[in-house]
Amino acid sequence: MSEKTKRNKIGILGGNFNPVHFTHLMMADQAAQRLKLDKVWLMPEALPPHVDEKRTISAKHRVNMLELAIADNPRLALELGEVERGGKSYTYDTMKLLTQDYPDTDFYFIIGGDMVEYLPKWYKIETLLDLVQFVAVQRSASPIESPYPVQWLDLPLSSVSSTSLRKMFKEGIEPAYLMPQKVIDYIQKNKLYLEG
Repeated sequence: MSEKTKRNKIGILGGNFNPVHFTHLMMADQAAQRLKLDKVWLMPEALPPHVDEKRTISAKHRVNMLELAIADNPRLALELGEVERGGKSYTYDTMKLLTQDYPDTDFYFIIGGDMVEYLPKWYKIETLLDLVQFVAVQRSASPIESPYPVQWLDLPLSSVSSTSLRKMFKEGIEPAYLMPQKVIDYIQKNKLYLEG
């Protein structure tokens, strides 16, 4: 394949990132390195389509925290299409737009291994499979069987969750070593997660 026809390889890690933490960042960075991707785009959603609507803080704060978290990592970038469009976003609609905007790019959609069993319920999953290669991060002892082609990545994952971090902030506990210090400082400065 000549240099002219080389296709870009971009990973996408979507989520609420409420707030972003080291497990998100490690998943994105390890996928970039292990799959030899040009970049991984972290893609915050405006509203989550697959779960009950969580009470979430404004997209502006979530984007600011992501910017702080990835500032020093050239392998990671932001994709803000879903936030800019607002409302609920389905992966199919987003990926259809991205594949149109970047016709020379192969997309790798990164999900937690626990999401694999839900793929049959995803909106337009059969057509979505033509647009992306799913990459699942293994969280359990053995990969979940899927009727769809999924590439598995075995990573050392912690059990830290955004839910547990929000609880820590509410209780006045600083989650040092669980998320970037710049993000902790931002949350404290803006008095986020003190209610709810």
